[in-house]
Amino acid sequence: MNFLVTGAAGFLGSAIANRLANEGHQVRGLDDLSAGDPSRLEQNVLFTRGDVTDRPKLWTLLQDVDAVYHLAARVSVPESVIYPREYNAVNVGGTVSVMEAMRDVGVKRVVLISSGAVYGDHETQPLSENTTANPASPYAVSKLAAEYYVHTIGGLWGIETVVLRVFNTYGPGQSIPAAHPPVIPHFLQQTIRGGSIVLHGEGKQTRDFVYIDDVIEAMVAAATAPNINRQVINIGSGVETSIRTLAQYVVEVTGAGADWIYINEPDPGPSRMCADISRGQILLGYHPRVSLQDGLETMVLRDSRLRTKK
Repeated sequence: MNFLVTGAAGFLGSAIANRLANEGHQVRGLDDLSAGDPSRLEQNVLFTRGDVTDRPKLWTLLQDVDAVYHLAARVSVPESVIYPREYNAVNVGGTVSVMEAMRDVGVKRVVLISSGAVYGDHETQPLSENTTANPASPYAVSKLAAEYYVHTIGGLWGIETVVLRVFNTYGPGQSIPAAHPPVIPHFLQQTIRGGSIVLHGEGKQTRDFVYIDDVIEAMVAAATAPNINRQVINIGSGVETSIRTLAQYVVEVTGAGADWIYINEPDPGPSRMCADISRGQILLGYHPRVSLQDGLETMVLRDSRLRTKK
């Protein structure tokens, strides 16, 4: 099959692009490199630097493509609070541009990578796809709006659409930016360096951490699975883990230590998050296999930035 992956130089985009290319598919990758790194991509991925609002470039890249994985997006929740217009332009406007180009060229399936952030704060867990969306940031609003656009105009134009609401993905090679880094690689790096881990309140807030290889299995299945048009599917581990427990696992896995600093400021995210993954099990045959402890150990072993004191 022939695929286009937008956001192909990112953490998740490069993983799906490399996987498909290594399985013998033709894979074209598009990324504006605002956050991505093209060195993540293997040589058999045909990479183009560009923006998802560049429709002539999209028309060229979409020729003879069977399905699109649309991952191109701005993804920082705190940054979205400062720059909501940019997040709307890229995450919503870029999605509409991709859909219009698909219609023009005749591509018939898109897999949109959305986020568990669209659910916002709910006391009742786990979160099923029928849970009312309650986005609490411009980022979450933009991902929910992209979902609605994809399903609505996909239905009008005869394009099959699948939305994967991916929860907190982690794995080797994940970026650790200075501002607002993802919690798992940040905790690992801080612990190994003997630095500090900051916990909001008592660290009781929870997340659903899912290893990247498990996410990729779901993404591969979503491109060809039957009877999933217009479906929204959660992709997580199905396990609810507190941030304090995560910090304890990090200490155990690394054999190193860090100062734990408790601050009274509320966590900017939801108090609890856990995915109900039953729909993905039924429709995609999705069964996550990597536990959080095993995933952390693999990160330490495979990521050259995370050298332990063992």
